[in-house]
Amino acid sequence: MTEATRLSRRAFGGLAAAAAATFAIGRPGIVRAQTAITFAVPNPSALTWLPYWVALGEGYFGEEGLAPTLQAIDGSSAVLQAMSAGQAQIGAPGPGPVLGARARGVDVKFIYNLFPKSVFGLLVKKDSAVQSPADLKGTVVGVGTADGAEVSFTRAILTDLGMKDGVDYTFLPVGDGGTAAVAFLRDEVGSYAGAISDAAILGARGLELREITPEKYLGFFGNGIAMLESQMAATPDLAPKFGRALVRGMRFASDPANHDKALAHCATGNPQEGEDKKFAAALLAAAIDRMTPTEAFAAKGYGYQPPEHWQMIHDAAVASGALEKPLDDLSAVYSNEFVEGWNAS
Repeated sequence: MTEATRLSRRAFGGLAAAAAATFAIGRPGIVRAQTAITFAVPNPSALTWLPYWVALGEGYFGEEGLAPTLQAIDGSSAVLQAMSAGQAQIGAPGPGPVLGARARGVDVKFIYNLFPKSVFGLLVKKDSAVQSPADLKGTVVGVGTADGAEVSFTRAILTDLGMKDGVDYTFLPVGDGGTAAVAFLRDEVGSYAGAISDAAILGARGLELREITPEKYLGFFGNGIAMLESQMAATPDLAPKFGRALVRGMRFASDPANHDKALAHCATGNPQEGEDKKFAAALLAAAIDRMTPTEAFAAKGYGYQPPEHWQMIHDAAVASGALEKPLDDLSAVYSNEFVEGWNAS
């Protein structure tokens, strides 16, 4: 059994008890207490959560005294629900859903920018007449889930073009991978807002796609690591430990000499994803690229969140109506307080 399991939204019962438990595991000659935690993510692709699986496989979490279990659930909103219910101590939601949650009074805080380069892209079939997002007026845009971060990403692009959701275009949740391919082949959607894993899966299924994402939106960062402020107060050492292990996992995976081992660790998390070696290697390369900070912020280290990028995402959410009004204090939504410590060693 792998540590990545997909849950329905009604299957959270029992996680809280497991998350509170502690037990002892050991390396040769060492026995140390391990704190069990639950890490909730919005999709089951192991390569999308590359540094987690590498950190787990290399024993970095164990060295920090953590015994995490990854739970893949349906979309960012479900991740935030699990965190709010105390059934996941850490999650990986998108920035758009986090803004919406803060507007509703949820004390969630984004602490680690996992994808400093946009994880999403607007995709059309290679032979489509659509050449730019402006051509999507009057069409159906496929998305993985109705409340996923890809919805906020796409809505921001189309809002800039003067289009309104439900009036000038509509979203249709079609899932990912095979189900998304079927929607394309049946012409149920004219485009698809997908993550790097979705694009790789569709390509592996023989569906040739073309990206039409405007260049400015490639700077919209993707999902990251978040915790509730109440959780951070209750377990003040959890964010430093978890992030430190992630950074070590990212550094290990980024070394070309370690790519085969990184793929093996991810295959433990999602064996099916690792069956096609060529596909997995392509997805690994794409993941490393998107997870590597841009040159402008490379010196800040892994996990850094540029305030100007948060402002851009916030303003796009207000313009699109995803946020009814601007947040009173955008700086309260995210924190870079741990970044220097994570990258120090």
